[in-house]
Amino acid sequence: MLVGGYDLDMSYITDRLLAMSFPAERMRAMYRNPLWQVKSVLDMRHQGHYKVYNLCIEEAYDPSHFHGRVETFPFDDNHVPPLHMIKKFCESVDSWLSSDPKNIAVVHCMAGKGRTGLMVCAYLVYSGMTSEEALRVYAHKRTTNNEGVSIPSQRRYVGYWENVLSFPKGVDNGHPDVKLPQACSRELHRIRLYDTVNSSRVFFVVSEVQEIPGQRYCPSVEIFKNCCRQIKKGYHRPNNPRYYLSFIENDKVGKKSELEEPHLVVQMDTESPVLYQKTCLDYNFERPVQVTGDVRVIFYEKMIGGRLFYACFNTAFIRNSLLQFSVRDLDKAGKKEGVPHLINLGLKKSGLPCTSAVSPSSF
Repeated sequence: MLVGGYDLDMSYITDRLLAMSFPAERMRAMYRNPLWQVKSVLDMRHQGHYKVYNLCIEEAYDPSHFHGRVETFPFDDNHVPPLHMIKKFCESVDSWLSSDPKNIAVVHCMAGKGRTGLMVCAYLVYSGMTSEEALRVYAHKRTTNNEGVSIPSQRRYVGYWENVLSFPKGVDNGHPDVKLPQACSRELHRIRLYDTVNSSRVFFVVSEVQEIPGQRYCPSVEIFKNCCRQIKKGYHRPNNPRYYLSFIENDKVGKKSELEEPHLVVQMDTESPVLYQKTCLDYNFERPVQVTGDVRVIFYEKMIGGRLFYACFNTAFIRNSLLQFSVRDLDKAGKKEGVPHLINLGLKKSGLPCTSAVSPSSF
């Protein structure tokens, strides 16, 4: 955006929501927004009426540059925040905008695309848009190629956020009720990669996002790692778990109830001979690993380095015992070799009951 004689990477998503890249100093200012130029433009256009929201964990600056009106909601680059952080962000932005009709919110991460897009879209949904509308508006306003939020997990979490909101009927511009899901534990029994190319094994790391008292940033903590290997014809594990697809009985029109848990179960043929026609990689957990809340599974070509792709999801939004990701559901997969056409995670209920929610693969 060319403003005040400066060519800055910033975009008005709405009249009161501004997205931009990191306001940088020193050498970084050569290829990011120079902080002093950002400050000059904001003071010129919205003096005394702007607040900056920094989503970076990897970089910070002195809040005094923006008159102390800076709030941080840090989470990892190319990843997702926990839902409670999205809630606090939306409430903070709404409180600031509601305090004065001239106020605007300025949101940034490092490049000002993915993390910024996720949180800006979350606020648009909080303001009454659907998740698809919000993603579409952001893509149009922020990017020239209309890609907008391109990381599937980040789009998935915008959908999660829409699912936990309910707007009071008959109230214009009313605040939505936010019902965050209860903690829901799942037991991870198996990871299977279908139709991999030029790969005889793929390493993986399973992590959970964990809260730290007194700290807003929630790090991802490793809980298990191992390797998926090629399925051998004729090899059968005596404790091989069964996996199920479930759906609502007598659901003729294909509309699933959001409140009713699936109760008619059909067993999948997980040992079909088709597995041996193409390269499929598999890992069965001898002892299931319990995962709860926000989970990240990263797949590597090698145990140290060589990340292939990853996926983030929340266990409270899993409806069935089988969580399935296609190529388009995987983050940073691109056209790399070794990327499977399909990934299945066998996840069975355990511990606390799950709330009614939608499947992560729906977004």
